[in-house]
Amino acid sequence: MVKLSNICAFSLAAAMLVPLPAYASDKEYKLVLTSEAGDRDSVLGKAMQNWASMIEENSDGRIKVNVFYQGELGGQQELFDQLVKGNVHMMITWPQTSYDQRIGVNYIPYLVLGWEDATEAFGQDGWVREVLDPIYQDIGLKYFGPFPEGFGGIATKGRYATSFEEAQGLKVRSQPIFPLPQTVQAMGFQAVPIDWAEVYTSIQTGVVDGDSSNVIYWDYEYFRDQLDYFVQSSHNFSSYSLLMNSATWEEMDEEDRGIIESAAVAVMDQQFKDAKAEDDKWIAAAQEAGMEYIVPTPEQKAAWVERVRAEVWPQAEEALGKEIMDVVRANASVPE
Repeated sequence: MVKLSNICAFSLAAAMLVPLPAYASDKEYKLVLTSEAGDRDSVLGKAMQNWASMIEENSDGRIKVNVFYQGELGGQQELFDQLVKGNVHMMITWPQTSYDQRIGVNYIPYLVLGWEDATEAFGQDGWVREVLDPIYQDIGLKYFGPFPEGFGGIATKGRYATSFEEAQGLKVRSQPIFPLPQTVQAMGFQAVPIDWAEVYTSIQTGVVDGDSSNVIYWDYEYFRDQLDYFVQSSHNFSSYSLLMNSATWEEMDEEDRGIIESAAVAVMDQQFKDAKAEDDKWIAAAQEAGMEYIVPTPEQKAAWVERVRAEVWPQAEEALGKEIMDVVRANASVPE
């Protein structure tokens, strides 16, 4: 077993190897799997555990996977950098657009407008996957597919908004990923890009009035003592990605690749089956705990869809290219 040397500034412990040389399937590996969000008891944390345990079981223990949870190895951008470099081997993550703006297709607002459309678009044979796969290849990542959570919303304290006009003056945290800040801004809010690790303090100290673009689980589980309302704006379909460093992937043999990929597919398939029920469970839990859950009227949602698509989609075309946006326009949900 070859151990990692010259570890980067932030500690990845002795749990890792350098990008792995080509081995036959009787060789042992020690891999690092992490995410920027989710503790060990979260849905995301359990998914990482399942992915790791299936890999270890199907390889008879030859491939060991060390799992690290939110904040244990660094922040959102930092971890993605280490994945691209190969110091982290696998992630379930919201991919950063810093390496290629085209990854932003995963975050285009009002791309899908309901669960049926989302499952068709983001599924294993969906058109979103076909667009994303070559983009990840270009930056050195193996893309196994999406880990869907549900539709994002706007969670705030003090007051809430269901229209562009009502949103004026409300500052909400946005993930620092194009085009999510632009989307929230187009909805009428003041978007403040903040890393996940700093969100609680930012809400607590009044830097922002709430959070945006997450499913209700995150706002209820992590910020419920700070937030009063969750507006189901559904402006984005919240979907993590299962990724692996390409150099690590390519240097493994066919059998070991199959072990890792089949486990990834099993994790994703289970999440597609469970995602809506899981989201509904946390909506109920948040309401029971006193968080007010607001669903905009069809007219309010239609106004947001029209405004956001008109303002953000042209920006997306400039950043992602006409070819990608032509595919988006041809396949995106049609408002009723």
